[in-house]
Amino acid sequence: MIPKQEDGTISERIQLYVIIYFVTEQQQAQILMIPRSIRIDVRIAFFVMMLAFFYSLTVQAAPSFTRSEETTVPLRVTTGNEQGYTIKVLALRTDGGLMIDIESFSRALRLSPRQESGILLMEETDAAPGSSCQVKSDNNFVLLVPKDSQRMKRVVQLQSAPVLMDGKLFLPVLHACRLFTLWLDKDVVYDYSSGIMSAWLWGTRLGDSVGYVGVVRPGETVTAFQERQIPAEPGTVIKGVNVENRANGAIITFTASGKGVRTELLKPDENGRAYLTFQNASCNIDALTKLFSGGLVKSITPVRPSDGTLQFALGLDNRDYRIKTVDFQRDEKNNRYQVYVMSEADVEGIRQKEKEQQIAKVINSDIEKWKLNAIVLDAGHGGHDPGAIGGRGTREKDVALNIVRDLGNLITQKWPDVRVIYTRKDDRFIPLHERGRIANRNGGKLFVSIHCNANRKNHIKGSEVYILGPHKSKDALEVAMFENSVITKEADYKQRYKGFSTEYLIMSSMAQSAFAKQSADLALEVQDRIDRPNSTNGKGVRQAGFMVLWTPSMPSILVESGYLSNSEEEKILRDRQEQTKIAYGIFQGLERYRRDYENARIAAAGQ
Repeated sequence: MIPKQEDGTISERIQLYVIIYFVTEQQQAQILMIPRSIRIDVRIAFFVMMLAFFYSLTVQAAPSFTRSEETTVPLRVTTGNEQGYTIKVLALRTDGGLMIDIESFSRALRLSPRQESGILLMEETDAAPGSSCQVKSDNNFVLLVPKDSQRMKRVVQLQSAPVLMDGKLFLPVLHACRLFTLWLDKDVVYDYSSGIMSAWLWGTRLGDSVGYVGVVRPGETVTAFQERQIPAEPGTVIKGVNVENRANGAIITFTASGKGVRTELLKPDENGRAYLTFQNASCNIDALTKLFSGGLVKSITPVRPSDGTLQFALGLDNRDYRIKTVDFQRDEKNNRYQVYVMSEADVEGIRQKEKEQQIAKVINSDIEKWKLNAIVLDAGHGGHDPGAIGGRGTREKDVALNIVRDLGNLITQKWPDVRVIYTRKDDRFIPLHERGRIANRNGGKLFVSIHCNANRKNHIKGSEVYILGPHKSKDALEVAMFENSVITKEADYKQRYKGFSTEYLIMSSMAQSAFAKQSADLALEVQDRIDRPNSTNGKGVRQAGFMVLWTPSMPSILVESGYLSNSEEEKILRDRQEQTKIAYGIFQGLERYRRDYENARIAAAGQ
């Protein structure tokens, strides 16, 4: 390249000489307004200067090659409005590289080419007012002439001169793309990996809305009618959005179905909000609205503007992160659109945030795991097993079922976030081993079994609450033996319960030891609220080997709500209002236990 002088005369002279060379003698007279004799001298001087000029330049000479093979190169053209086409351009594959037929290339771009006195003249047909491009073999300079007389002509210097072969002008593929890029001021590129040329004749690059046309032969043009016949591709549906945080940024991936559409990315504004816009696309707005508690990406909000596009507002954290770049590309193979956000990597800060997020996740998981959000209510006996029967014919199974129903209604009304699981809700027989399994299958967090008591000594009265464990008194043993006797009403009880012994009870109690304290605390809270005045059976929580408490893997209690063998208490237990009072007392115990328990668990998790 010749260095430009301060007065710019060398550059001006070169452009003047090139213009003189390309125009006719009559045009020279108009341009220079000088006599003919001087014009002849000027042309002679031009040739002398050009010889010296080309000798002094280190410009790549026209490529030479000994062999060539005719071929075609696909050209993918995007024209805007979600339309485009793919067409093949004539080319030569030589030992010096891939050479493109400039005239075929121009026809593929819907330009109007013609040969005139050894010069290839190409004109814009659609642009207004447009311009023309003049190319000549073995000449590195190209003249660009605007149709608007108010605009100046331009001279473009090519890296290599066009080569004339069989009446056609050829340029290396990259140089040919550069020629049309400089002339049309549009992106025209060649991808070595795919062997495809691409031209974006729209103001911005579009997606893959293209159709296939064919090979442009000499003399062929694509008419306006043909252009209208190119079908617009159907739109796309954005199915999902995923954010992957990295140490140096984040990747936002939009999964889609359907054909590719025009997509535009607006870089983040001062508030850190970027916008990704899809033409002719749709999505489930509610499902794809995302908020994030931490990380570079704070939010993703899809909206549908009035122009029919689909736009995603990407909220980025530009306070805690220094955003460097935001780029976009489409993964054609997997039909995904990906936004790459690069930020300055604060490794220590990121690690600290990740650690805090992991801790918070564990805490939340632990809190959720130990929330008392599912309570199993077990009404004792049922069906062909009436349980204890009072002197006035009051059956234990009926009293227990009424109390369980009332207690379940209270829990549902007071704690709408708590599920109530019933082992039975009507008069049916449920085997003891199955009751615990029901609790476990449904993810119960507490197991409450409701019963009524009986004793040969009919003066004994009062309520009792038991937990699983070896009996510590004769009375506790007798109660457990009576409640366990229900197994004899099961068809295969000998085989099913043959392993139940004192030793097995101790082992079961040890297995329940993980819940022993919770069971005891719950039992104490319930006992304090259902105990009646003038009770004769003593205070406190008791333990015994109740088979129904074997299986539940959770804190479990068995409530003996009173003695049907005592006439005074039988009268209370058969009264519906009294049954509701008992249920309310049990609920108060559950309420106190739940509050203390969850507060303790949350405090422990926070530490």
